[in-house]
Amino acid sequence: MEIAAARVASIHYTLTDDTGRVIDQSTESRPLRYFHGAGNIIPGLEKALAGKQAGDALKVDVAPEEGYGVRNEGLVQLLPREAFKGVDKVEPGMQFEARTERGPLLVTVVEVGDDKVRIDGNHPLAGQTLHFDVRVLDVRDATEGEKQAGRVDPA
Repeated sequence: MEIAAARVASIHYTLTDDTGRVIDQSTESRPLRYFHGAGNIIPGLEKALAGKQAGDALKVDVAPEEGYGVRNEGLVQLLPREAFKGVDKVEPGMQFEARTERGPLLVTVVEVGDDKVRIDGNHPLAGQTLHFDVRVLDVRDATEGEKQAGRVDPA
């Protein structure tokens, strides 16, 4: 059975950056299961997996436009330290949910000064080409519940 819309695929993957450093990977005991065609994984990987079958292996390079997007420097802002009232210690790497006109946005603290904090609303992998090494383990038809939800039932 081929990976196609409204089917559930199980894959093992390793994600690396341009230097070959491993960013993320599935474990043998926990493959990634996803509902194909609902945007549950990045578009470039989903497109590359379409038509693949159990046993197929592939290497996929996903450009930023088909991954987590290009970096938007407008999402990097300098805020007054007072914007973090109630937080005892603000440190680089901390993440907060910011409220924007377009809804919630996860921001990462990148720099902390005495009276200013620099935050970045870009996804940490924005602007990067992503390199996937993927092995397809299984493909099945989605259940009716999965089709209605547009995602895999938790198991």
